Amino acid sequence: MYDLADVLPDAELDPGTNLLITGPPMAGKRRLALDILAHGTEQEQGSIVVTTKDGGDKILDEYAKRIEDIDGLPVGVVDCVTKQRGVSNVEDSPQLKYASSPVDMTGIGIKLSEFLQEFYERRGLAQNRVLLHSVSTLLMYSDLQTVFRFLHVFTGRVQSADALGLYVIDSTAHDDQTMNTLKQLFDGVIEVGEDEADAPTLKIA
Repeated sequence: MYDLADVLPDAELDPGTNLLITGPPMAGKRRLALDILAHGTEQEQGSIVVTTKDGGDKILDEYAKRIEDIDGLPVGVVDCVTKQRGVSNVEDSPQLKYASSPVDMTGIGIKLSEFLQEFYERRGLAQNRVLLHSVSTLLMYSDLQTVFRFLHVFTGRVQSADALGLYVIDSTAHDDQTMNTLKQLFDGVIEVGEDEADAPTLKIA
């Protein structure tokens, strides 16, 4: 079982669960998602972030504010941004792997699988947490059908690895039809309100 720490203290989720985190811009969705991942790291679980919005170094810096001395810990980032910005002389490292862009969905899937294989098979970590930040960025570059197919494979991979999947989306950037179509792929939704005083809510399908 997976728990969601202080974010949603009473939640207990089965292995293979995929959750969509929705809310307006600047509502703290990424912060909440990273807190959930860091809680897993504290429990000696693997954590993988697929970032389509910020460079991998920035994500690792943010993570290091939550977990001291992350070097050597099972924390991995798939960076889909740096090469797209024209930085070509970057190479994969134990904690950072590069896809060519948010459109390179095959490459993203391969890099995710490499981390899952490393953590699950080689390190013997039965529990791993995966964050995709963000679905909205994918929809900026590709149509809904393409993103739906990609997420169908992605969520299936998380499910087959008995991992916990978290997927951030800006609820105000997409119409109801898009949101309803994507929600079919997930076991539940964490809704983050505009007012930080409002606690996030979890709805399991």
